Amino acid sequence: MSAVTDAVRVAPARNPVSQSFRDSMVVAQRNLIRMSRIPEMIIYGLIQPIMFVVLFTYVFGGSMQIGNSTSAADYKNFLMAGIFAQTVTFATASSGAGIADDMHKGLIDRFRSLPMARGAVLTGRTFADSVQTALTLVVLAVVAVLVGWRVGSNGETDAGRVLGAFGLLLLLGYAFTWIGALIGMSVRTPEAATSSGLIWLFPVTFISNAFVDTSHMTPWLRHIAEWNPFSATVQACRVLFANPGQSQSDAWPMQHPVWASLIYSVLIIIVFRTLAVRKYRSATA
Repeated sequence: MSAVTDAVRVAPARNPVSQSFRDSMVVAQRNLIRMSRIPEMIIYGLIQPIMFVVLFTYVFGGSMQIGNSTSAADYKNFLMAGIFAQTVTFATASSGAGIADDMHKGLIDRFRSLPMARGAVLTGRTFADSVQTALTLVVLAVVAVLVGWRVGSNGETDAGRVLGAFGLLLLLGYAFTWIGALIGMSVRTPEAATSSGLIWLFPVTFISNAFVDTSHMTPWLRHIAEWNPFSATVQACRVLFANPGQSQSDAWPMQHPVWASLIYSVLIIIVFRTLAVRKYRSATA
């Protein structure tokens, strides 16, 4: 007995960073396997963004003014960056609902009883949701091409810039997923998480440059839209896709959209991951 105790006492401590990474990947794998066994989750997650692409393209195309143009083709190319960004951010609601469901069913308490890093449960969940979002973006990009979206419609671009745009979209989606994680940890039911998630997502996505040129907004609303983190990513994608963008703006995020997108996303991850993990620890204490 003494030998066993001494062995445990002298056993080298695990590297907390590597342990957290391994535990996060285990949780992510668990969630990905669960998603693959419930294909309805993926199918229904694809239907809504595809509907947005088709409806906005054919209902609003030709009636929206982008700069001095009312061309339906110009609006298609203007629109798609906004639809892509809306898709990755709307995944926040399902992420929050999933975490709230795990809390409601007591799964979080079971994880807590295991010798694993405290933040790994939320990190693994958000990573798995990001993988699902990436798959959704691939399908959505194919649909966008089918309805007439083209990169390089307003200048020169290349594969690296296009991939960079999708990288910024996934980074924004991952950042917003941490907001969903905090919401999921703060409510009692999955239904409440879904409702509370959509309440703030609609203003963020629609008071932006995603669907209209902000130059047509009233001045105070235009300032909000141009400093919206969501707008920065949309504008960055339009620049990298070489698609038509909004009218010239003096706002810093619109002048330097790629840097603004990166800064906004990283700040959101730092702030809301810290808050979500802290909430997780207090909720399971």
